[in-house]
Amino acid sequence: MKAGEKMSLREALKKKNMSIYRLSKISGLPYTTVHDIYNNKAQLKKCSAETVYKLARTLGVSMEELLAPSFFKRGSFENFKSAVCHRVRELGDIDFIINTLESGDIRTYYNLQWYPESLYLLGMLDYISRENDIPPDSEYDDLRQCRLEKPIYPSSLLALSAAAGNSSALEEAVKTAIPEFIRFNIVENEVRDII
Repeated sequence: MKAGEKMSLREALKKKNMSIYRLSKISGLPYTTVHDIYNNKAQLKKCSAETVYKLARTLGVSMEELLAPSFFKRGSFENFKSAVCHRVRELGDIDFIINTLESGDIRTYYNLQWYPESLYLLGMLDYISRENDIPPDSEYDDLRQCRLEKPIYPSSLLALSAAAGNSSALEEAVKTAIPEFIRFNIVENEVRDII
């Protein structure tokens, strides 16, 4: 793992092919402590340094790598979408694909339970890949089966619908949405012409 990388407890366990029970036994930490951290019932960043140290040592990662995901700050989804679209424009399609795959952000967001961000980024990756005739990376096939419970519309479209007093704009947007996004129940019609 490269310096500065981030790895959630869930990812570290998967990488080590280790169960919560085994991590508890080897680290000497109570099972309930490890279980609660794993299931986001306890925040790793609020655990004692000793707990974080024992987990990191047992998993073969640094304390910094294990704690990094705990300190992500979640902004608005609209800002996130805008940042992703700007990153595509700044990097170009191919570098965006490479950067996104190397970063592991799709899985990190998913493991943080930031499902809209994870699936939006995956939708963008798949859309840009299709536009460039690049087959989708199979690493995220499990996430491609996911779908958000409720549709997410752009805020501008919601405002238009509210002003009109009907949902016809929303219904039309769903019909013309980019397939890679709508499969996740994210309504996105334009990602290239951004301000």
